[in-house]
Amino acid sequence: MPAGQRARPDAPARTEFNLGRALPFLLLAVAFVADLLTPDRDRFDRLLVAAPALAAVTWSVPWTIVIGLLAVVARVVLSLIRGEFAAAPELVTNLVVISGVTAAAAWVSRVRTRYEQDMRELTAVAEVVQRVVLRPLPTRLGRFDLHLLYVAAAAKARIGGDFYEAVRVPGAVRIMLGDVQGKGLGAVETASVLLGSFRASVNEAPDLAVLADRLDEGLARYGAWDPDSDAAERFATVVLVELPDGEDVARLLSCGHPAPLLQRGAEVEPVRFADPSLPVNLAGLADSRHRIEEVPFGPGDRMLLYTDGVSETRDRTGTFYPLELRLRGWAREPAESVPDLLHKDLTDYGAGGLDDDVAALLVVVPPESR
Repeated sequence: MPAGQRARPDAPARTEFNLGRALPFLLLAVAFVADLLTPDRDRFDRLLVAAPALAAVTWSVPWTIVIGLLAVVARVVLSLIRGEFAAAPELVTNLVVISGVTAAAAWVSRVRTRYEQDMRELTAVAEVVQRVVLRPLPTRLGRFDLHLLYVAAAAKARIGGDFYEAVRVPGAVRIMLGDVQGKGLGAVETASVLLGSFRASVNEAPDLAVLADRLDEGLARYGAWDPDSDAAERFATVVLVELPDGEDVARLLSCGHPAPLLQRGAEVEPVRFADPSLPVNLAGLADSRHRIEEVPFGPGDRMLLYTDGVSETRDRTGTFYPLELRLRGWAREPAESVPDLLHKDLTDYGAGGLDDDVAALLVVVPPESR
């Protein structure tokens, strides 16, 4: 999985799950003992009916039935201890109610377990799709360290409209990070098309300008193949980066994307794009040539590529997230800690948490790199 995804704290979930499985037995024990120790007017045996209902939430069908049978046995034993077995009508009524609730709980448990199985299968498929569409990045590529944060905004989703890729080509490392307009499956479809175009062209494209053209061509071709596809109507902002092996520079091309931030020590500044290109799939609206910017990028430097899910996160007053300020404050933090710090800080800062896809890639030239 890419680093920074939100499904990390597994231990608390396991604790809650175990407690949930114990609750039906605790309820049986508490109701049984409380009924023995209290006067006749306080009949805690009525709580026994809740045990199979609770069991349906966490236990399988057989165990739900077993817990229902334990409730029946507990009710009969209480009647025997109290010498009330002769008073059959109330006992029979209680047993019928417990049996009815047990039957209903068993059905609920069956539906739940089938749903959970379906969800496990869907999750497994989603993980495979993620590895195909958004492959995990290596932590080191060439002489550069890569640290990724990727969070899809949709609940339970693993892939959104933000996308990334980094590839080692002869003599350089090339990186793409982008953001498809809109959300949902259409955005994922568009992202997959752009990733496919990038992977097909990244090795042979002589420079970033040609690579940007190939992205446009790939999306246009896909739209021609399937005119009804939602992807044909969407555009995407993209930033392309080339990091040559023998030079302490970075070459960048922006197709309407937020400018990456360069960090040297505590100094942080955005890359200046004198003439950014239009977003991908909008290039045909104007005659413009792609302009590649070249900036110094040497040992010890960091570069943060990010999508607008980071920069446009707002607090309760509507103030945008102060990304540059935060990066300055994290200048002494290990580079590998920055994605987690950013994720937590964004979640805390946003008025409603994270309501957009988030992708951020920190590229680092280690101090010893030459």
